[in-house]
Amino acid sequence: MDDSNGGVSGINLLQHAVAAIECGLARNIVLLAGDSFQPADFQDLVANYNRTTQTLLRPLRIANPNSLFALLTQRHMAQHGLTRSDYGQLVRAQRRQASRNPQALYRSEMTQDDYLNAPLVADPLGIFDCVPVVSGANALLIRHVDELPPGQTGVRVKAMQTCQNMDHQEGDGLSTGLAHIQGRLFSQAGLRQQDIDLISVYDDYPVMSLVQLQDLGFIKGSVQQFLRDTVAEDRLALNTSGGQLSAGQAGTAGGMHGLVEVVRQLTGRCGVRSQPNARTAIVSGYGMVEYRYGMCANAVILEATS
Repeated sequence: MDDSNGGVSGINLLQHAVAAIECGLARNIVLLAGDSFQPADFQDLVANYNRTTQTLLRPLRIANPNSLFALLTQRHMAQHGLTRSDYGQLVRAQRRQASRNPQALYRSEMTQDDYLNAPLVADPLGIFDCVPVVSGANALLIRHVDELPPGQTGVRVKAMQTCQNMDHQEGDGLSTGLAHIQGRLFSQAGLRQQDIDLISVYDDYPVMSLVQLQDLGFIKGSVQQFLRDTVAEDRLALNTSGGQLSAGQAGTAGGMHGLVEVVRQLTGRCGVRSQPNARTAIVSGYGMVEYRYGMCANAVILEATS
């Protein structure tokens, strides 16, 4: 199996693996993702990401995700009455999580002034709003339930849903396919938002973390109030590795980053940053970015087995 759809690739691969095991085609499947990524590789990738990018964006010299998501962030700011300071609450919260992750690229304390005074990349995005490019790899072992050794903690898939090409790139980008699958996802799992202990959303940019959280039903009222009262006060176990904004995005391996972190958390393998008594988690993916924004979104709800 292979998947080249960026932020949705990890959950896409998981969906294929689960289907293969349920159909009796396999008992154990290893999912692997890895990339050795240098800045020059990234520049070449974004300039030639797909035919649409080459044709429509490269001649305008905006054939890169920073420019596209800067425009989307401006729209999000206008719709919700946000400022750069508000987005900084999310970035700084993830940095606090990263401070306990020895594998994160950025682990030092970040003040609000550090965030606001960082060099602008594409207004209003500063350098800390953009994922740092790193090399890395992830792996997951997907097994039939009968293959799990007695007494070993595992993680079971409670629910999984995908939505592709929700609006044919004709919407405003401030909602994803997660809004369409949210009801089915939680119904399939037999859970509600308040039953979830851990949340991992694909954090290529702060704006998309907030959009996904809203689409999944975790932001009930004002986005600004959510950032100031819930995120800034660390009342949510969100992107506990520090997310890609602090841990780094390892190229195509980034699609599995959140899955691996959540599985490690639910099986008690995160050391000092382990979330106590965590039993359930949700992981979302956002990707297949064409010339405006992502065309695919997916999510999975996981539960510890013991």
